[in-house]
Amino acid sequence: MTSIEVLWNGWRANYVGAERVAGTSVFTQIFTSGLPDTDTHIVHRSNTCCAIMNAYPYAAGHLLVVPYREVPSLVELTDEEHTELWVTVRDGVRAVEKEYAPAGVNVGINMGAAAGGSIGEHLHVHVVPRWVGDSNFMTAVAGTRTIPEALDQSAGRLRRSWPRPS
Repeated sequence: MTSIEVLWNGWRANYVGAERVAGTSVFTQIFTSGLPDTDTHIVHRSNTCCAIMNAYPYAAGHLLVVPYREVPSLVELTDEEHTELWVTVRDGVRAVEKEYAPAGVNVGINMGAAAGGSIGEHLHVHVVPRWVGDSNFMTAVAGTRTIPEALDQSAGRLRRSWPRPS
């Protein structure tokens, strides 16, 4: 059996080809880029953190909640950062549930390389909508995920569904 090792995703070319700054995380580079939120796929901003689309999503609507300050773990957050991080996670779950109506939602953090953290120097919380049977043949057979929606579409949907302050 032949497996697919490369799947063309032209919409990701800007991210993959972007210049990286040594010593800072990709999140810090995005936050300091001066680009509009629509270009960077930032969905929501608070004083100390934001919700941004995952550039490598597990499912359509996969959000990351990221403090602006580059810290590797929860214990290094200030009380304000900690509170806003979890309020933003909660609101992200609400937006994902309203917009995508998933059967469930995974919320998780990988702190450190041993925990599976790919950007270990900058804490981030995953909010991933899930459906029963949402792993498809591409994942099982080819080790590839197929996402039926571009990041700008997902970001727009979640911006529209983000909870408004009461």
